[in-house]
Amino acid sequence: METLTEKLLNDFQRDFPLSPQPFAQMARLLNTSQEQVLALLGELQASGAVSRVGAVFRPNTVGVSTLAALAAPPEQLETLAAIISACPQVNHNYEREHRFNLWFVVTAQHQTALKQTLKTLERDTGYPILSLPLVRDYHIDLGFPMHLQEQAKISPLAQQNEACTAFMEPALGNAEDLIEAIQDGLPLVARPYQAIGVRLGCSEQIVIDRLGSMLDAGVIKRLGVVVRHHELGYRANAMVVWDVPDERIDQLGVLLGRQDCVTLCYQRPRRLPDWPYNLFCMVHGRDRSDVMACIERMAGGLELESVPHSILFSGRRFKQRGARYRTRH
Repeated sequence: METLTEKLLNDFQRDFPLSPQPFAQMARLLNTSQEQVLALLGELQASGAVSRVGAVFRPNTVGVSTLAALAAPPEQLETLAAIISACPQVNHNYEREHRFNLWFVVTAQHQTALKQTLKTLERDTGYPILSLPLVRDYHIDLGFPMHLQEQAKISPLAQQNEACTAFMEPALGNAEDLIEAIQDGLPLVARPYQAIGVRLGCSEQIVIDRLGSMLDAGVIKRLGVVVRHHELGYRANAMVVWDVPDERIDQLGVLLGRQDCVTLCYQRPRRLPDWPYNLFCMVHGRDRSDVMACIERMAGGLELESVPHSILFSGRRFKQRGARYRTRH
């Protein structure tokens, strides 16, 4: 039997209610009280197990972003990581097992600002930065299934041949103030959309309608509870990168994205000669052996053993928070 915490985390990482009293609606579905739901979410946020309750935006529909990497001498890793983490445009910063051992995500309002941030980081660290912007996503930020202690299931190659869904780039309209208001999460109050409306000087219903439109357009990838894997017991993860033929990348991206042990899957550009890989996926597990078992089953089940690849296990987590798209000065 799932505990209340497990059910809340499994059922509400997406499809969060767009109604005036969403936490009361959650409570009814969980057979508990609104007060218990709010208290539990507050405790989970305070412990770090939940980052926020709110929106996850589709990359490059709200501002622009890139995954970046730096090859830091081991004796300078902590110093360089501190410089990068101090940058407000950086929202994730991890050590990984590779020559490129420092990986971080940079988000900005537009391409000019993004390029300037990368240039500033190169100047401040004294090292060149590898920038790998998203080309296409196959499975990204759709929630994290809380069942990786079970054996991951590998979908057979023959059963997964659907074409990739085309990438959407919907117009944002005038949503900047709303994005700024929700980028750190919804307030944990009985009527969160009303509280946001008061802040923005508009009605509760306008906030609900606008969020619904952004979900329908694909600007918001999901609305719900955003978890932190490490604090919930999934203490190992690896970024697996593959050098696949360009003509097969959509097929393989869809296949990899459908595997139970894959939490993210996307295409990024090669940067020859330093970086030959074009298909990325993230695998999370309770320990290192769990992650390796998932990768081995996945490679075998999808006939990927002969495809050049590299496994970059994560080490220290220097920074992790939601992206900041707008900041008032």
